Amino acid sequence: MNKVSIVSCPDYSGTKKAIAQALALLGGIENIIDPGDRVLLKPNILSASPPEAATTTHPSVVTAMCEFVLSAGGKPVVGDGAGISRPGATAKALQASGIEEAARKAGAGVVNFETAGFTLVDVPEPLQFRKLYIANPVLEADVVISLPKLKTHELTYYTGAVKNFFGALPLKCRKEIHLLEKRELFGEAVADVYSVVKPGFAVMDGVWGMEGNGPSHGKPVNSGVILASPDCVSLDIVAAELIGFDPLKIPTTAGALKKGFGNQCPVVVGTPLKEIKTKFKPSSGGVSTAPAFLKRSLGKYYTINPIINQIKCTQCGACYMNCSPEAVERLKEGGFRINPEKCILCYCCRELCPNNAVEIKKSLLAQFLTGAEDFIHRK
Repeated sequence: MNKVSIVSCPDYSGTKKAIAQALALLGGIENIIDPGDRVLLKPNILSASPPEAATTTHPSVVTAMCEFVLSAGGKPVVGDGAGISRPGATAKALQASGIEEAARKAGAGVVNFETAGFTLVDVPEPLQFRKLYIANPVLEADVVISLPKLKTHELTYYTGAVKNFFGALPLKCRKEIHLLEKRELFGEAVADVYSVVKPGFAVMDGVWGMEGNGPSHGKPVNSGVILASPDCVSLDIVAAELIGFDPLKIPTTAGALKKGFGNQCPVVVGTPLKEIKTKFKPSSGGVSTAPAFLKRSLGKYYTINPIINQIKCTQCGACYMNCSPEAVERLKEGGFRINPEKCILCYCCRELCPNNAVEIKKSLLAQFLTGAEDFIHRK
């Protein structure tokens, strides 16, 4: 039976002590690392955001885990790939987040998935993709450890240890997965990625999480916890319940369980879940699970469209370069617009906009239906 440890950690000054307790509750990190192992630590480095924005894994978590890997005789390497298709985006994100400096000071190597190369691999018992390109540092590691951030997500409700490995894909593959459109299919595709990566452990930064319009434009919230588990799926189940979501309705968790990973009832050790449970405000994103025939019959009365706030827009092109169905169009007079006829509501434009210039416009009926769905997906 899989275990998940929870340790209270009110602020980042106590990060290392809290992680040490979380690891000890699970028997220690030495159980998964042999001397000489190359250990890839995969934080969440979505974009060039400072630690206080709560978009990325806090550097103190990275530092602590590098030190624990070294103490176990392993060779830590920290790596990820940002979500913006612009040369140098990952390098900038590694620096702005403080993660590169934290890793190097701790004596770890740093790899940039954007420039490290990718290899096409077969997916075992695929749900959506028979083959996927995976970042070489992930495939070359002896042990892979997920270091996710506790956040809400507009497409998957919650993002954690399993979804963290979406960053192991090149941007083209990420776009193809977003083209699946439906939440459950997206979750199955992420489970396909997870089945290739086969991580051996996870430590979650829940000291400061993000609620609302995560994973990049939500509100930082002091959730005050560190979670750890040898099983990413089990950790996600506990973390989702911790913030007030139904774990089994998280698409990435459902997909992973469908592939036979984790179990629905992990054992919690350490701080009892009931003592630290909270309620994160869900995303106000407009992905709706209303039946397609109902949406068609409602016609103009049911509309959900991302729009670009031209005042906030700096014309950086992040939305244009990362739109899978090419719904973001360049205007002759400069700037960009989103064609609602092409948009599939994957929210890449909104998620990756560095200036929060992509906003969601809903009709009154859409506000009601998506609001009701968000309520159902909470406890």
